[in-house]
Amino acid sequence: MQFFTLKVVGIHQETEDAVTVSFKQPGLKKIKYLPGQYLTLTFRINGRRYIRPYSFSSAPAVDANLEVTVKRVPGGIVSNHIIDKVKIDDLVEVMPPMGDFILNEEIITTETHIVLWGAGSGITPLMSIAKYALHKGIGGHVTLVYGNRNAESVIFQDQINALSAGFQNFSAWHFHTQLSVSPGNPYLVQGRIDPNKVLAVMHTEGVLDDTIHYICGPAGLKESVKAALSALGIEGKNVYSEDFEVVRNPADFDGIVTRMVGVTTNGERTVIEAVKGKSILEAALDAGIDMPYSCQTGNCLVCKGRLLKGDVKMIGVEKLPDGLQPDERLLCSSFPLTDDIEIQVDQ
Repeated sequence: MQFFTLKVVGIHQETEDAVTVSFKQPGLKKIKYLPGQYLTLTFRINGRRYIRPYSFSSAPAVDANLEVTVKRVPGGIVSNHIIDKVKIDDLVEVMPPMGDFILNEEIITTETHIVLWGAGSGITPLMSIAKYALHKGIGGHVTLVYGNRNAESVIFQDQINALSAGFQNFSAWHFHTQLSVSPGNPYLVQGRIDPNKVLAVMHTEGVLDDTIHYICGPAGLKESVKAALSALGIEGKNVYSEDFEVVRNPADFDGIVTRMVGVTTNGERTVIEAVKGKSILEAALDAGIDMPYSCQTGNCLVCKGRLLKGDVKMIGVEKLPDGLQPDERLLCSSFPLTDDIEIQVDQ
């Protein structure tokens, strides 16, 4: 896997618990990315290497710097390190941009209504898509539907206001769960995101026939939005979602028990204990093995390993990424089924 070293040139406090980190583009070979993709950052903390993907909040050909936005996670080793320790002029090692949660320009016409659904930090890739579509004149209208606790927790509030002021074909709905007094603004609603309310208003404007939807947020948001869209006849091919969390069915773990697994990386074999419920990747990292990985949701190929012997079960992966060979498994989603497993990881 190829790595780049980027210099931090800016840190912007978005909210009390979220910051945007700006990286300078390399001088000779610019890093190319698509709106909605993510950048994988690597840090060595207390002697261990940690790898985390963060969606671009910048937009290609719109923003000069590469930007990712990070929200603090209680107990999150990397998010807390970035927010508390990273400073301007630091050098950070990154992987090339990845991800297929991107603006599909091939199916978008000048009349297409692009609808972006997000909650909390899920707005990050949606902001990248919104800025790119608006500045490049892609689609007819862009609507952002965004849920937060309150006004103080809204990430990119200034940018959202700027887009509203600068583009007549942009509108934003805000849902605040802690809103106590309605300010009389029809686009500011108390409670969680109600897709039926938003879609009902959009339907009166006659814009549902040619819409494309992007969803990024908790599983509950995805389920409710997808259900509302399906009820209105919106085809599944026009609905995209970003999965930054894996939802696994407990029933899928039937037959999975704690087993020993042989892992060979860089020519060195280590036998690890894969405790029931932990993937082979998690078990290897816990054992101190320096493993390659990125998304940890089964959407990329970074953590793949060759299954030389035994059998594993991949859980929580709806669609295997292109390029995975018949003898390869995604270790972030692989759980041991037999006692004789041998995995080889090429770095």
